[in-house]
Amino acid sequence: MKKTIAKLLAVSLAVTAVAGLSVTASADVDNVITVAASPTPHAEILAKAAEILAEDGWDLQVTEFTDYVQPNLVVDEGEIDANYFQHTPYLESFNEEQGTDLVSVAKIHYEPMGIYIGTKSSLDDLEDGDVIAVPNDTTNEARALLLLEANGVLTLPEDADLTVTANDVVSFKDDLDIEIIEVEAAQVAQYTSEVAFAVVNGNYALSAGLSSSDAIAFETSDSEAASTYANVLVVKAGNEEDEGIQALVAVLQSDEIKEFITETYDGSVVPYEEPVEEAETETEAVTE
Repeated sequence: MKKTIAKLLAVSLAVTAVAGLSVTASADVDNVITVAASPTPHAEILAKAAEILAEDGWDLQVTEFTDYVQPNLVVDEGEIDANYFQHTPYLESFNEEQGTDLVSVAKIHYEPMGIYIGTKSSLDDLEDGDVIAVPNDTTNEARALLLLEANGVLTLPEDADLTVTANDVVSFKDDLDIEIIEVEAAQVAQYTSEVAFAVVNGNYALSAGLSSSDAIAFETSDSEAASTYANVLVVKAGNEEDEGIQALVAVLQSDEIKEFITETYDGSVVPYEEPVEEAETETEAVTE
């Protein structure tokens, strides 16, 4: 993770104001909510949320970032109120590595990681010498490897968790000689013309113009991964109950936003739904 963050810090930061996103509701600065976000789908979802929030007098202002480091730093430093771009495992790793004090306030959506076709269109066509590209950051690489294992491509140790890497692969299907290459998450989709398959995060698949029809397998919406890797709204610890943050959470979890996500992203982005625990059924003995 340290290696990954070091690389990310070297990435040029592109910061752009979201055109038309800020709707002035009042001259009172207390009505302003600022959020750092990835362009797709996060800033797009926030653009829709801004329309709804404006009706209640809130001015949502979004700044886009193209890396995974600065959005956390600006929130931790108090420059921006919240960010929306990451899942909880990444947040926890970032806090540990960087000494930041950031917390999740709500799960908003889930981006199923998919196995996207490259030079091959079926996993049955894998052969010696084939290459599969996966993200190189700790949590997403493990996630990709677990998805490949679930689809019979490889075998991992029985105790494989979110720290597993390509070096831990026990074997490949049919004892094939397959190479796993680790690529910065934002770049994996660009390798589809060079590798047999690429395991791509949902947001980066969208950015690269990939659709659900380009993938042969996804993490399922009812899987543990859906809950673990749900994208979250994040603030600096202590700001969870801020009025503006709570207003933003309410809108992002609203039926209107869920409908927007469902209609816009063709299954590449899915509204997060809290799992419903099955009610325990008690069987009572009836005696007469």
